[in-house]
Amino acid sequence: MLTLAWRRFTCRLVEPAHLSAAAARASDRSLLLRWSSRCLSEGLLPPGGGSQLQGSRCLSMASGEGPPSAHKHTNRLAKEKSPYLLQHAHNPVDWYPWGPEAFEKAKKEDKPIFLSVGYSTCHWCHVMERESFQDEEVGKILNEHFVCIKLDREERPDVDKVYMTFVQATSGGGGWPMSVWLTPDLRPFIGGTYFPPRDQGRRPGFRTVLTRIMDQWQNNRPSLESSGEKILMALKKGTSITASDGASPPSAPDVADRCFQQLLHSYEEEYGGFREAPKFPSPVNLMFLMSYWWVNRSTSEGLEALQMATHTLRMMALGGIHDHVAQGFHRYSTDSSWHVPHFEKMLYDQAQLAVAYIAAFQVSGERFFADVAKDILQYVSRDLSDQSGGFYSAEDADSVPGCGGDRKREGAFCVWTASEVRGSCRTWLRAPAGPPPRRTSSCTHMELRNRAT
Repeated sequence: MLTLAWRRFTCRLVEPAHLSAAAARASDRSLLLRWSSRCLSEGLLPPGGGSQLQGSRCLSMASGEGPPSAHKHTNRLAKEKSPYLLQHAHNPVDWYPWGPEAFEKAKKEDKPIFLSVGYSTCHWCHVMERESFQDEEVGKILNEHFVCIKLDREERPDVDKVYMTFVQATSGGGGWPMSVWLTPDLRPFIGGTYFPPRDQGRRPGFRTVLTRIMDQWQNNRPSLESSGEKILMALKKGTSITASDGASPPSAPDVADRCFQQLLHSYEEEYGGFREAPKFPSPVNLMFLMSYWWVNRSTSEGLEALQMATHTLRMMALGGIHDHVAQGFHRYSTDSSWHVPHFEKMLYDQAQLAVAYIAAFQVSGERFFADVAKDILQYVSRDLSDQSGGFYSAEDADSVPGCGGDRKREGAFCVWTASEVRGSCRTWLRAPAGPPPRRTSSCTHMELRNRAT
């Protein structure tokens, strides 16, 4: 597990032993690190080591693309403003944006709608596009048998919420890319998230799913529509609020106690958090626990709630989900120990986590939590803030490797091998005393290896 020394390393020069020790702990794995642009500007790279571990291409945001090329296909999404929709503007799929044109086409041709929802920095959205939506044969099937709509969840969170509720209720989980099939009047009947291009064991591939839906739509449509209608009715019933005549709602303390017991039941004691892998920070839960402690601080339950919150925040800050070099927090951990991150970073995660760490400092008095909050806010002000005064919504999990290809890879701007880090350590140890000069040379021969999670 990465220690807090990595975060401090971005702010000041440290003893080379710290770097060596960290590299030794990752002897058989890639070290999950990234130099921030501030490291370069403050001259924190050693003379001679910059050619291995720096460069504008290595540090570029994932939106960086290779040289422009002629496109074989162009669809309606080319006229949109959404970065996510524009990413799909040259798929062989005849995509429509969400709107009346697509709805009218589906009704006129009596075809089911395939709704694909995602956002521009979503790793698995990129994967499904590459595997399926860029495939000519898949595009032919979709264009012939479906009306295809691509939706940016950041543009239309209201639409995303409606169909995500359906997917979660029918599949037991949710996420993006979200894939939902609708009747021409926009009623969902089948939903899921990412589908691999081909069958994988018991998991059907995307082509198999399309073939089955086509068959059911043509030969068993009443049953298909009826099944979707029953699910919608069950959802309405399950989400409605009813009460008997004269009954009063439960008291706020009773509701809080029930929430605390639910979190206590799912709490993971060793590393904190409330589920097995993949593990999300869930700052709302942590804020609730600290509020619960404040109301019940004289009880054993209140103290336990505080311990659950602070331990989780501490383990997250010490783990790999926290970017100890470039600051901020990644989206989630792919394991239960907060060690290996999914490299995407979201603006709203940073906002909620900053508030949670500030609250932890206020209730505990530990400077550690205040330092983490400052770390998050520095990252947002540096990397997610635009000069016009606005904010960027996310930092992509995928990026073009600085050397060795023009295809985006997950974590390419974050991952180095342990041997590459050790090589830089040796260069640093041989460097003359005193602050190293600023470096501006680009990466020319480092191969950034993919460690897709």
